[in-house]
Amino acid sequence: MGWKTLNKDLAEEGGSMLSLGAYVRSGHFIQATFENWESEFLQMMLYVVLTVSLRQKGSSESKSLEEKEDVDREPKAHANAPWPVKKGGVWLSIYKHSLSLAFAVLFILSFTMHFYGSMKEFNEEQIVKKEPTVTALQYISESRFWFESFQNWQSEFLAVASLVILSIWLREKGSPESKPVDMAHDETP
Repeated sequence: MGWKTLNKDLAEEGGSMLSLGAYVRSGHFIQATFENWESEFLQMMLYVVLTVSLRQKGSSESKSLEEKEDVDREPKAHANAPWPVKKGGVWLSIYKHSLSLAFAVLFILSFTMHFYGSMKEFNEEQIVKKEPTVTALQYISESRFWFESFQNWQSEFLAVASLVILSIWLREKGSPESKPVDMAHDETP
């Protein structure tokens, strides 16, 4: 749909239409794709990191307010343990935070590709308008790029906050994101 939308816009502005292959390499496609991925990976990274210590009484998304949980115990090497646990040291330190580190790397890659695609699309539009293009250093201060990012980020945080808060009072039988239907509102699973 993005390909058709861009070609419609190009036709209206007197530009040349793009093949599907050219579209996949265009700033329009790269920007839109990685803008979405960026916000998803940021959301998941922060969700993983913040749920380590933040608690919400009654939320199915929260760890217990009083008791230690299985995920809080220190890892012990055993026959079926992953190799970093058996190896210990720096490998274990990294592995203890590998989920949030993986999301951080995916966020940084997506952020970078979003920036590249957004700048490429901006410069493609500048060329059609016969206006000067910008460098990466100039584009980083453009409000357009930050608007794209912040607009997506706020929607992700709203979705997570809604799940955390609504799961205090609302239920979905069979969902791991919900408390059991008969659990009290102020109880945290």
